[in-house]
Amino acid sequence: MNILIVGGGKVVYFLCRTFLSKGYKVTVINRDQDECTWLARRLKVTVVYGDGSDSQILEEAGADAADAVLAVTPNDQDNLEICQLADLRFRVQRTLALVNDPDNEEVFRQLGITAAFSTTRILSSLIEQRAGFEEITNLIPASEGKVNITEVVLKETSPVVGQPLIDIALPENSLVASILREGQAIIPRGTTVLQDGDHLIVISLPENLGQVLKALTGNMK
Repeated sequence: MNILIVGGGKVVYFLCRTFLSKGYKVTVINRDQDECTWLARRLKVTVVYGDGSDSQILEEAGADAADAVLAVTPNDQDNLEICQLADLRFRVQRTLALVNDPDNEEVFRQLGITAAFSTTRILSSLIEQRAGFEEITNLIPASEGKVNITEVVLKETSPVVGQPLIDIALPENSLVASILREGQAIIPRGTTVLQDGDHLIVISLPENLGQVLKALTGNMK
């Protein structure tokens, strides 16, 4: 895979190391000449000095041969322009953009960016969902963050213990996809009765995850 990264800092350095370890070919565009020199001396990547939102620089970096372009600059407008240039001019199949302002995440998706991700939103969601709620043992955003997959451990005090799934009022667009009980995976039916210690694999939309957790654990505000 041929990956073009636009940006700088330690994030780019560690991304390069990860991609190189998988055998990918990596090119980096960076505006800081000193950082370009630093990267070139430490990693077996092609480093291009310049502005990644400039189509000529993208062309010089080989955007037309890239399988994916990843824009991770600190400026959302630049990240958007880089991905749109990669898509519209160089026909890159996958464009991925860091969204520094979480409010821009949906806008990026609507404008055709293959994947827009906000580290602020992901981290805040993890902290909010995990802090103080031991029952929530896993949380994975999937499908570009449009769906959450959450593992919830039921305690004796959970309001749903002893109830069949059919009687539990979960919000729309959410479901208990599987139950791990005493090491065995169960695909539940409406008549399946939840037990203390059950690990529920729950699929939901991000906006109603709080309601789902409140229904299952009873202690969400």
